[in-house]
Amino acid sequence: MKVKEEINKDLILREQLAIQRTIMANQTTLLSFLRTALYFAIAGLSVRGLLTFYGHTIVEIIFYCVALGLFAFGGINFFIQLKRIKKSRIHIGNYKLEYLEQQ
Repeated sequence: MKVKEEINKDLILREQLAIQRTIMANQTTLLSFLRTALYFAIAGLSVRGLLTFYGHTIVEIIFYCVALGLFAFGGINFFIQLKRIKKSRIHIGNYKLEYLEQQ
C-alpha cells in the first residue's frame, strides 16, 4: 500500500512539471512572435531612412502589416494554446483523485 502512494505522488509531480514546461514553452513562443514582429516593425522604420525612391512607402506599409499580422497571430495562438493547456489539466486528475481518496 505504501508503494502505491509513492508512485501516485511521483506521477502527480511529473504531470505538474510537464504542464509547467508546456506553459513556459507557450510563453516562449509568444515572445518569439513578438520579437519577430518587432524586427519587421524596425525594418519598416529603416526603409523610411534608407530608401529614397518612390515605392518606399509601399514597402514600409508591407513591413508594418507583416509586423501587425505576426503580433496578432502570436497573441491569438498564445490564448488558444493556453485554453487547451487548461482543458488538458482536467485529464491529469485521475492520479490526484486516487491519491486524495487514500488519505
